[in-house]
Amino acid sequence: MHTPCWQRYGRERTPTTMRSRHPWLRRASVTAVSAAALVALAAPAEATAPAAPSGKPMAAPAAAAADVDYDTWQRDCRAVMDRALPYLKQRLGDTAPGEMPALVLDIDNTALETDFGFSFPQPANRPVLEVAEYAQERGVAVFFVTARPSIIHWPTEYNLDHAGYESAGLYVRGFVDLFRDVAEYKTAQRADIESKGYTIVANIGNSASDLSGGHAEKTFKLPDYDGQLS
Repeated sequence: MHTPCWQRYGRERTPTTMRSRHPWLRRASVTAVSAAALVALAAPAEATAPAAPSGKPMAAPAAAAADVDYDTWQRDCRAVMDRALPYLKQRLGDTAPGEMPALVLDIDNTALETDFGFSFPQPANRPVLEVAEYAQERGVAVFFVTARPSIIHWPTEYNLDHAGYESAGLYVRGFVDLFRDVAEYKTAQRADIESKGYTIVANIGNSASDLSGGHAEKTFKLPDYDGQLS
Protein backbone atom coordinates (compact mmCIF):
# COMPACT_ATOMS: atom_id res chain seq x y z
CA MET A 1 0.00 0.00 0.00
CA HIS A 2 1.36 3.41 -0.99
CA THR A 3 1.95 5.80 1.92
CA PRO A 4 1.51 9.51 1.10
CA CYS A 5 4.72 11.51 1.43
CA TRP A 6 3.23 13.79 4.07
CA GLN A 7 2.67 10.72 6.31
CA ARG A 8 6.13 9.24 5.63
CA TYR A 9 7.85 12.40 6.88
CA GLY A 10 5.65 12.70 9.94
CA ARG A 11 3.92 15.95 8.94
CA GLU A 12 0.17 15.87 8.89
CA ARG A 13 -1.56 18.26 6.55
CA THR A 14 -4.71 18.33 4.52
CA PRO A 15 -4.21 17.16 0.92
CA THR A 16 -4.71 19.86 -1.70
CA THR A 17 -7.92 18.29 -2.98
CA MET A 18 -9.45 18.50 0.50
CA ARG A 19 -8.70 22.18 1.17
CA SER A 20 -11.63 24.54 1.47
CA ARG A 21 -11.48 27.25 -1.20
CA HIS A 22 -13.58 30.40 -0.96
CA PRO A 23 -12.64 32.79 -3.80
CA TRP A 24 -15.88 34.67 -3.19
CA LEU A 25 -14.72 35.41 0.35
CA ARG A 26 -11.47 36.90 -0.90
CA ARG A 27 -13.32 39.06 -3.42
CA ALA A 28 -15.74 40.23 -0.75
CA SER A 29 -12.85 41.09 1.56
CA VAL A 30 -11.11 43.15 -1.12
CA THR A 31 -14.35 44.98 -1.90
CA ALA A 32 -14.96 45.70 1.78
CA VAL A 33 -11.44 47.06 2.26
CA SER A 34 -11.75 49.26 -0.83
CA ALA A 35 -15.12 50.60 0.28
CA ALA A 36 -13.75 51.31 3.75
CA ALA A 37 -10.84 53.19 2.21
CA LEU A 38 -13.27 55.24 0.16
CA VAL A 39 -15.35 56.14 3.19
CA ALA A 40 -12.21 57.09 5.10
CA LEU A 41 -11.10 59.30 2.24
CA ALA A 42 -14.51 60.92 2.00
CA ALA A 43 -14.59 61.89 5.66
CA PRO A 44 -13.45 65.46 6.30
CA ALA A 45 -9.90 65.64 7.56
CA GLU A 46 -9.45 66.78 11.12
CA ALA A 47 -6.73 69.36 11.37
CA THR A 48 -4.85 69.66 14.63
CA ALA A 49 -4.77 73.25 15.77
CA PRO A 50 -1.29 74.56 16.57
CA ALA A 51 -0.56 75.53 20.14
CA ALA A 52 -0.83 79.24 20.86
CA PRO A 53 2.36 81.07 21.77
CA SER A 54 2.58 81.85 25.47
CA GLY A 55 0.55 84.90 26.43
CA LYS A 56 -1.14 85.24 23.03
CA PRO A 57 -4.79 84.38 22.32
CA MET A 58 -5.57 81.59 19.86
CA ALA A 59 -7.29 82.55 16.63
CA ALA A 60 -10.72 80.99 16.20
CA PRO A 61 -10.41 77.76 14.16
CA ALA A 62 -12.14 77.54 10.79
CA ALA A 63 -15.55 75.89 10.83
CA ALA A 64 -15.60 72.18 10.09
CA ALA A 65 -16.96 71.00 6.75
CA ALA A 66 -19.98 69.60 8.57
CA ASP A 67 -20.87 73.18 9.59
CA VAL A 68 -21.42 74.23 5.97
CA ASP A 69 -25.14 74.32 5.31
CA TYR A 70 -26.13 71.77 2.65
CA ASP A 71 -28.91 73.87 1.15
CA THR A 72 -26.60 76.86 0.84
CA TRP A 73 -23.95 74.70 -0.81
CA GLN A 74 -26.45 73.32 -3.31
CA ARG A 75 -27.75 76.79 -4.08
CA ASP A 76 -24.21 78.06 -4.65
CA CYS A 77 -23.37 75.06 -6.86
CA ARG A 78 -26.54 75.66 -8.85
CA ALA A 79 -25.57 79.30 -9.41
CA VAL A 80 -22.23 78.25 -10.92
CA MET A 81 -23.77 75.54 -13.10
CA ASP A 82 -26.41 78.02 -14.28
CA ARG A 83 -23.49 79.82 -15.92
CA ALA A 84 -21.82 76.66 -17.17
CA LEU A 85 -24.84 75.25 -19.01
CA PRO A 86 -25.47 78.23 -21.35
CA TYR A 87 -21.75 78.31 -22.11
CA LEU A 88 -21.78 74.61 -23.05
CA LYS A 89 -24.84 75.06 -25.24
CA GLN A 90 -23.12 77.85 -27.15
CA ARG A 91 -19.73 76.12 -27.30
CA LEU A 92 -21.07 72.77 -28.47
CA GLY A 93 -23.08 74.54 -31.14
CA ASP A 94 -19.78 75.79 -32.54
CA THR A 95 -18.06 72.39 -32.55
CA ALA A 96 -15.86 72.02 -35.61
CA PRO A 97 -16.16 68.94 -37.84
CA GLY A 98 -14.07 66.13 -36.40
CA GLU A 99 -13.52 67.93 -33.09
CA MET A 100 -13.67 65.76 -29.96
CA PRO A 101 -15.01 67.91 -27.10
CA ALA A 102 -14.36 66.84 -23.52
CA LEU A 103 -15.53 67.92 -20.09
CA VAL A 104 -13.24 67.44 -17.07
CA LEU A 105 -14.68 67.09 -13.57
CA ASP A 106 -13.13 66.91 -10.14
CA ILE A 107 -14.85 64.34 -7.90
CA ASP A 108 -14.95 65.29 -4.22
CA ASN A 109 -17.63 67.93 -3.62
CA THR A 110 -17.79 68.48 -7.36
CA ALA A 111 -19.18 65.38 -9.08
CA LEU A 112 -20.13 63.72 -5.78
CA GLU A 113 -21.45 65.01 -2.45
CA THR A 114 -18.38 63.82 -0.58
CA ASP A 115 -18.69 65.91 2.56
CA PHE A 116 -22.47 65.53 2.67
CA GLY A 117 -23.13 62.03 1.32
CA PHE A 118 -22.03 59.96 4.31
CA SER A 119 -22.72 56.64 2.63
CA PHE A 120 -21.42 54.41 -0.12
CA PRO A 121 -22.16 54.85 -2.94
CA GLN A 122 -22.14 58.61 -2.45
CA PRO A 123 -24.86 60.60 -4.24
CA ALA A 124 -24.16 62.83 -7.21
CA ASN A 125 -23.93 66.57 -6.80
CA ARG A 126 -27.16 67.18 -8.72
CA PRO A 127 -26.36 70.54 -10.41
CA VAL A 128 -23.08 69.12 -11.76
CA LEU A 129 -24.68 65.85 -12.84
CA GLU A 130 -27.28 67.74 -14.86
CA VAL A 131 -24.55 69.61 -16.74
CA ALA A 132 -22.63 66.36 -17.30
CA GLU A 133 -25.77 64.63 -18.59
CA TYR A 134 -26.40 67.48 -21.03
CA ALA A 135 -22.84 67.10 -22.31
CA GLN A 136 -22.99 63.29 -22.44
CA GLU A 137 -26.21 63.34 -24.46
CA ARG A 138 -24.42 65.46 -27.07
CA GLY A 139 -21.41 63.21 -27.43
CA VAL A 140 -19.05 65.02 -25.08
CA ALA A 141 -16.51 62.76 -23.36
CA VAL A 142 -16.59 63.28 -19.60
CA PHE A 143 -13.29 62.68 -17.80
CA PHE A 144 -12.68 62.67 -14.06
CA VAL A 145 -9.39 63.93 -12.63
CA THR A 146 -9.11 63.40 -8.89
CA ALA A 147 -6.50 63.44 -6.14
CA ARG A 148 -7.90 60.16 -4.82
CA PRO A 149 -5.32 57.34 -4.63
CA SER A 150 -5.34 54.45 -7.08
CA ILE A 151 -6.17 51.95 -4.31
CA ILE A 152 -9.79 53.12 -4.52
CA HIS A 153 -10.00 53.35 -8.31
CA TRP A 154 -12.61 50.60 -8.60
CA PRO A 155 -14.96 51.84 -5.82
CA THR A 156 -14.72 55.36 -7.26
CA GLU A 157 -15.50 54.15 -10.78
CA TYR A 158 -18.44 52.13 -9.46
CA ASN A 159 -19.71 55.14 -7.48
CA LEU A 160 -19.59 57.44 -10.51
CA ASP A 161 -21.48 54.92 -12.63
CA HIS A 162 -24.04 54.36 -9.88
CA ALA A 163 -24.55 58.13 -9.55
CA GLY A 164 -25.39 58.44 -13.26
CA TYR A 165 -22.13 59.55 -14.85
CA GLU A 166 -20.75 58.00 -18.04
CA SER A 167 -17.00 58.14 -17.58
CA ALA A 168 -14.71 58.32 -20.59
CA GLY A 169 -11.75 58.02 -18.23
CA LEU A 170 -10.90 58.21 -14.54
CA TYR A 171 -7.53 59.61 -13.50
CA VAL A 172 -6.41 58.73 -9.96
CA ARG A 173 -3.04 59.20 -8.28
CA GLY A 174 -0.51 56.40 -8.41
CA PHE A 175 2.08 55.98 -5.67
CA VAL A 176 4.58 58.43 -7.20
CA ASP A 177 1.82 60.97 -7.82
CA LEU A 178 1.09 61.11 -4.09
CA PHE A 179 4.36 63.03 -3.69
CA ARG A 180 3.60 65.53 -6.46
CA ASP A 181 1.92 68.89 -6.13
CA VAL A 182 -1.80 68.26 -6.69
CA ALA A 183 -2.23 71.16 -9.13
CA GLU A 184 0.78 69.97 -11.14
CA TYR A 185 -0.56 66.41 -11.18
CA LYS A 186 -4.02 67.47 -12.36
CA THR A 187 -2.59 69.74 -15.05
CA ALA A 188 -0.56 66.81 -16.39
CA GLN A 189 -3.67 64.63 -16.60
CA ARG A 190 -5.54 67.25 -18.61
CA ALA A 191 -2.55 67.51 -20.93
CA ASP A 192 -2.74 63.73 -21.34
CA ILE A 193 -6.42 63.97 -22.30
CA GLU A 194 -5.55 66.58 -24.91
CA SER A 195 -2.77 64.36 -26.25
CA LYS A 196 -5.47 61.81 -27.13
CA GLY A 197 -7.07 64.33 -29.48
CA TYR A 198 -9.71 65.83 -27.19
CA THR A 199 -10.49 69.51 -26.76
CA ILE A 200 -11.33 70.26 -23.13
CA VAL A 201 -14.14 72.77 -23.49
CA ALA A 202 -14.71 73.10 -19.73
CA ASN A 203 -13.07 72.10 -16.46
CA ILE A 204 -15.17 72.07 -13.28
CA GLY A 205 -13.83 71.80 -9.73
CA ASN A 206 -14.11 73.32 -6.28
CA SER A 207 -10.45 74.03 -5.58
CA ALA A 208 -7.81 76.21 -7.21
CA SER A 209 -5.69 73.07 -7.67
CA ASP A 210 -8.47 71.61 -9.84
CA LEU A 211 -8.44 74.52 -12.25
CA SER A 212 -4.98 76.08 -12.42
CA GLY A 213 -2.42 75.23 -15.08
CA GLY A 214 -4.49 75.72 -18.22
CA HIS A 215 -5.40 72.91 -20.64
CA ALA A 216 -9.08 73.90 -20.69
CA GLU A 217 -10.96 76.53 -22.67
CA LYS A 218 -13.01 77.61 -19.68
CA THR A 219 -13.09 76.83 -15.96
CA PHE A 220 -15.93 76.89 -13.45
CA LYS A 221 -15.19 76.97 -9.72
CA LEU A 222 -17.66 75.57 -7.23
CA PRO A 223 -17.58 76.80 -3.62
CA ASP A 224 -15.21 75.28 -1.08
CA TYR A 225 -15.75 78.03 1.51
CA ASP A 226 -12.07 78.81 2.03
CA GLY A 227 -11.08 75.15 2.11
CA GLN A 228 -13.81 73.92 4.44
CA LEU A 229 -14.85 71.38 1.80
CA SER A 230 -12.32 68.89 0.47
